[in-house]
Amino acid sequence: MPPILALIICIIFVLWLLRLDHKSSPDNSLALWIPTIWVLLIAGKPLGVWFFSGPRADGEMGSPLDRNFIITLIILGLIILLKRRFSFSKAVKDNYLLIFLAAFTLLSTLWSNIFFTSLARWIREILTALIMSFVMLSENNPREAMLSILRKTTYIHVPFSLLLIKYYPLLGVQYGRWSGDIMWIGVTTQKNGLGILCLIAVFFLSWSLIRRRRNHNIHTVRYQTIAEIFLLILSLLLLKGPSILAMSATSATSLAAGLAAFIVLLRLSKSKIYPSANTLSVITIAVIIIGTLSVFNEGQTVGFLTSSVGRDSTLTGRTDIWRQYLPMAMQHPLLGHGFGGFWTKETIAYQGVNSVHNGYLEVILYLGFIGLILVSLFLLSSCQRAQQIMKDDFYWVSLWLCFLFMSILHNIGESSLDSFSRILTAILVFQYVASSSMIKDYKNLNTDHTIER
Repeated sequence: MPPILALIICIIFVLWLLRLDHKSSPDNSLALWIPTIWVLLIAGKPLGVWFFSGPRADGEMGSPLDRNFIITLIILGLIILLKRRFSFSKAVKDNYLLIFLAAFTLLSTLWSNIFFTSLARWIREILTALIMSFVMLSENNPREAMLSILRKTTYIHVPFSLLLIKYYPLLGVQYGRWSGDIMWIGVTTQKNGLGILCLIAVFFLSWSLIRRRRNHNIHTVRYQTIAEIFLLILSLLLLKGPSILAMSATSATSLAAGLAAFIVLLRLSKSKIYPSANTLSVITIAVIIIGTLSVFNEGQTVGFLTSSVGRDSTLTGRTDIWRQYLPMAMQHPLLGHGFGGFWTKETIAYQGVNSVHNGYLEVILYLGFIGLILVSLFLLSSCQRAQQIMKDDFYWVSLWLCFLFMSILHNIGESSLDSFSRILTAILVFQYVASSSMIKDYKNLNTDHTIER
């Protein structure tokens, strides 16, 4: 099939999928496309790569095209919020812990050696995420808006990833720097990026199909189930890659753990058993501690997993990177080097990498142990919120908890929670903000019951 014909067919197929999404969520406004476009952007290649505009000369600020596009999204988001008379004070009050974390990252730019670059990165990676999440919150039903964003991301990125890999390999395929092995990247920038995209797509589609089958009150659109089964198969094929060894082991392991957790939650819910907030918190803290300790003991805490996913004891060279960068993190253990203040053009050129492949170490590099504590508190607050509303909306909360569980696991082998613009962190932020309206309703309901008694 000629590539241009495949492109036309893919576009028609995606447009049809988007029509299915619109029918399943008719209450969502066109304004929801603003945060959706942002999520599509952070989950895929930067615009500078698509249009070959290249990075800025200093290599630190990103391409002018991406920078101007993000500024445009911020302005459009603020216009929408102002037109809707969105209460920023209420949003800040309802999500104070998230805002406090964002404020600390902003404060940390003051002790960065590249203050203006760090400030620009904060606007691009933190402020933009908050504005996009508030636009979603301003929708009539934030939960359905959140699901629509995930659905659109899956409906668009999965088919186009397959298209690029098969018909446009210059954009969809990479080769190993040393081995020369072929690696699928699709719409993302590298193999692990496609792995994260497939992790999100496989879990979300599996969750969606199970929820639709078990909950007959869910609005069902004709052909949507068939379409999502087809996309699920495509996502699994993309996750596998050209070979098992070319698969993103971190994403595959995290996905397997997330699906197992979802099955456990489903079985418990049948008996009307819901895990307590303390149980969820203990599990979260345990994973965070294991992930952090793995940096200090060269991966021994997670070494038992390496053989099961076909990787060596160094976690494909990750432990060597951790050993190299841990002393740099310990130079400023409490406050770090400042948000966005560690990875400079010189650092990347000298070290040859731009990530330490462990989000807990990445947070320590940026924000120190104080920042790691604040990130952990945000995750624990998410557990508490989720547990409060689990009985009222089990399926939505199970999606939230499983994404949280997969994110903290994935954060051990990749940097997934060091910035709000990481796709997994962005999902957690959106779910946290979307839950604020549910928490208010839950509290009001409990107050009404107390008055009646």
